[in-house]
Amino acid sequence: MYENEIQLRERAKKIFLNEQKFWYAVYTKPKSEFKASEQLKEIGVEYYLPTITKVKQWSDRKKKITEPIMRGYVFIYVCEKERLRCLEQDAIVRCVLDRGKAARIPEWQIDNLKRMLEVKSDFFLQEGFVPGKKVLIKDGPFEGVIGVIQKFEDGKRVIAVSIDLLNRSVIAHFPVDSTFEILKGEN
Repeated sequence: MYENEIQLRERAKKIFLNEQKFWYAVYTKPKSEFKASEQLKEIGVEYYLPTITKVKQWSDRKKKITEPIMRGYVFIYVCEKERLRCLEQDAIVRCVLDRGKAARIPEWQIDNLKRMLEVKSDFFLQEGFVPGKKVLIKDGPFEGVIGVIQKFEDGKRVIAVSIDLLNRSVIAHFPVDSTFEILKGEN
């Protein structure tokens, strides 16, 4: 009887975890991020596609273009059942994996990315791991953002907000007089 009770609890735990939602990143087919997000919208899945609007110049005209910041990726906030349904979409290739399992992205990393992109500031994408101290921005347009101090240059501090599993960082410049708190025990 006791073993049966343990098995029932384990089963209930698995069911609970399957209904709990997490952030994941999915790979898309080349240049299909917007198509993937439309397909995700059609099936009722919460997604996040970070974009930037740039002015592109051709020989005869200028045009505003909205393009993904992280090419080839769309972030989804789903339970396990919804995640599997997302993988059935034509524009989605597969889920980002970590040690053979779908890699969960911490919600705070997605929140940081959203906050960073809300501010109309100059930024650029940095590929690769950016070493340094993690900091919490205490004031200004980036208030509440957790990032990594990358370097100091020409009276500005440069901060990176990373999605660790994707090995990508969004980089922004902020004034030297901005206050920040170095997060203890974080690297």
